[in-house]
Amino acid sequence: MTKTIPVEQAVGMVLPHDITEIRSEEFKGRAFRKGHIIKAEDVERLKSLGKENIYVLELGEDDIHENEAAELMASALAGQGTSVSGEPVEGKLNIVAAHDGLLKVEVEALYQFNLLGEVMCATLHNNTPVKQGEQLAGTRLIPLVSKRGVVNIAVEIAKKAGGILKVAQLKQAKAGLIITGNEVFHGRIKDAFEPVLRKKLEKLGSEVVAVRFAPDNIETIAAEIKACLDAGADLIITSGGMSVDPDDVTRQGIARAGAQDIVYGSPVLPGAMFLVGYIGEVPVLGLPACGMFHRITIFDLILPRVLCGEKITRQDIARLGHGGLCRQCKTCVYPICGFGK
Repeated sequence: MTKTIPVEQAVGMVLPHDITEIRSEEFKGRAFRKGHIIKAEDVERLKSLGKENIYVLELGEDDIHENEAAELMASALAGQGTSVSGEPVEGKLNIVAAHDGLLKVEVEALYQFNLLGEVMCATLHNNTPVKQGEQLAGTRLIPLVSKRGVVNIAVEIAKKAGGILKVAQLKQAKAGLIITGNEVFHGRIKDAFEPVLRKKLEKLGSEVVAVRFAPDNIETIAAEIKACLDAGADLIITSGGMSVDPDDVTRQGIARAGAQDIVYGSPVLPGAMFLVGYIGEVPVLGLPACGMFHRITIFDLILPRVLCGEKITRQDIARLGHGGLCRQCKTCVYPICGFGK
């Protein structure tokens, strides 16, 4: 239960919550900490912050304060690869990444959590690459005081999901690159795919163990894929030959090499003619020519998920259509954008 008294009569009382100060475009933060004993000289400042009255808290057995609620909820929300940051500030607690990786959000559980109304959790998008220490989410109780039962339900939803937020670590893959196309194989043009792919793989902690070149020939492409597997590759990436021209036979070469569960085509731009398949447990990613021209493509959306050990299906690819249009910004800020979200 709460009641209020004029701030002039609150000298000597203990503040039951943090008091926030906001200065337009300058500062937003804690002006007074919960537990602060109000002094006579604080009265005018409190009034300048819009506090004409102060809460007097009388908590019953079924009541819970915002700080305790935040601690309980954050602990339940934080799954593997995440941690709770510090103590509640202004009633809110943040959840951060414990290591680099890919953020995984249990979206339906998050929806059920927020549907309760008096609790909230705001997160980054599912499948966002994150760095150690980066904020993933913030949670708090909406009112200063609520019924403990509501918080208990929220905690149970998060625990049942095994933690609504997780950060999956990326495997350090050994990639084999097969650069296809008569124009490159015969030296008519210089290959531009290898440096791009090598840089992207190394950025995610993986390495290139083999680079092979193949003309537009199904049998040769299949043979070079097998050569990369023999060299120890546990990830195969082919470039080019994924379009509709008669010479574009890379996907047939991938199939001839033994790939199964092939998904060709995606609702993502750039990247509509992307392919993913599997030779045993080894993922095979077939990149269309857009991967050479555009800085960010479907490859950047799928590669981290593959490195987390996910088996990519037609359903996974189909879901990328919502948010699958890159805006081709002059200054790319991916992943701090809506592409692939």
